[in-house]
Amino acid sequence: MSESEQRVPYHVGIIMDGNGRWARERNLPRLEGHRAGTENLRRTLRACVELGIKVLTIYAFSTENWGRPKAEVRGLMNILESVIDRELAELHENGVQLRHVGKLEGINSVLQRKVRDAIALTKDNDTLILNVAFNYGGRTEIVEAIRQMIRDGVSPDEVDEALVDSYLYTADVPDPDLIVRTSGEFRVSNFLIWQGAYSEYYVTPTYWPDFDRAELELALEHYARRERRFGVLKA
Repeated sequence: MSESEQRVPYHVGIIMDGNGRWARERNLPRLEGHRAGTENLRRTLRACVELGIKVLTIYAFSTENWGRPKAEVRGLMNILESVIDRELAELHENGVQLRHVGKLEGINSVLQRKVRDAIALTKDNDTLILNVAFNYGGRTEIVEAIRQMIRDGVSPDEVDEALVDSYLYTADVPDPDLIVRTSGEFRVSNFLIWQGAYSEYYVTPTYWPDFDRAELELALEHYARRERRFGVLKA
């Protein structure tokens, strides 16, 4: 058994970056890159299940992405809707539990309903939890948590890290052990900025549509070789 097989992260986050550049290098519209990235997600999910990963959180659409051209935003919404329509039955059959991480406000009512229906259908599945961070931003998540604590009448003395955790979108899953970013960019882009405080990071120059099982296994091998100290030195 390889080292990566012995030490598989429970929770992996992926910043799926590079779809636009992948398309540009092939003289294709940007949306074709997003479609290619969506197709790659199916392969990645299969690999995660086979490798023993239990939670996968993907960064699909950030709160900042609303600032992109309207045609691209509309296309991304259409892609998400078509993915739900096309893939939901198979995901459910394969034991994938779908969750939404982020806000549904601002998304059209038809897509909101489909997201809620997908969550309800798969809520008891336990092979893999797939958190889809759509209309998500780490700072917005923390602000929303603070607002809810105020609404709930939480006193300052009650606030600690465990309480904050319980108000986040990811309240009932462990923090990510490993966060992967494709396309070679060295920034977190407002993704799981609370939860990723002590995550291991792995950056690959590979664009997301080309990030295959071999690339994932390489990320896991790097993870397996690291010593996670969480700020503490062992005796």
